[in-house]
Amino acid sequence: MATAELESQQRVAALYSDHHGWLFGWLRKKLGCAHNAADVAHDTFVRIIASRDVMFGVQEPRAYLTTAAKHLLANRARRQLIEQAYLEELAHAANQVDGYPSPEQIYAAMQALEQISDALQGLAVKPRQAFLLHYLDDLTQSEVAASLGVSTRMVQKYLAQALLHCHLAAEGLGQ
Repeated sequence: MATAELESQQRVAALYSDHHGWLFGWLRKKLGCAHNAADVAHDTFVRIIASRDVMFGVQEPRAYLTTAAKHLLANRARRQLIEQAYLEELAHAANQVDGYPSPEQIYAAMQALEQISDALQGLAVKPRQAFLLHYLDDLTQSEVAASLGVSTRMVQKYLAQALLHCHLAAEGLGQ
């Protein structure tokens, strides 16, 4: 390893060991969250290492670290504002589109899918696949038959078997 590279690594290690705890504490007070403080402290040191500023020596390490961390905090705040605006615009667009499901509708659909999944658990593989392909993927019985490598008549039997199985499972659950 080259002498310059070794010196650079030693400077980074010294900067980190001497000031990481202080920077983390400063960020924790500023952010009010240990997790975010740890992230920003880590990112600060990564930025310093990537910039190679440590190679030239830092006269005031805490001021330098504070400045680098403040830049990262500003970038982070700007990014959060952009993300929030984007999410608000998505929500606004979703409300403007007819037929866009509400959170309640999405939740109800998820519950229904979980119930279907539970009901299909004890069913053999091919009837379950036929049910899912036909009712969830919206394939015709002929397309399901081609996909499973069976006749259309067999698909009809699989679907009847799956529906009966779901009905019996629903009765067993008191639904």
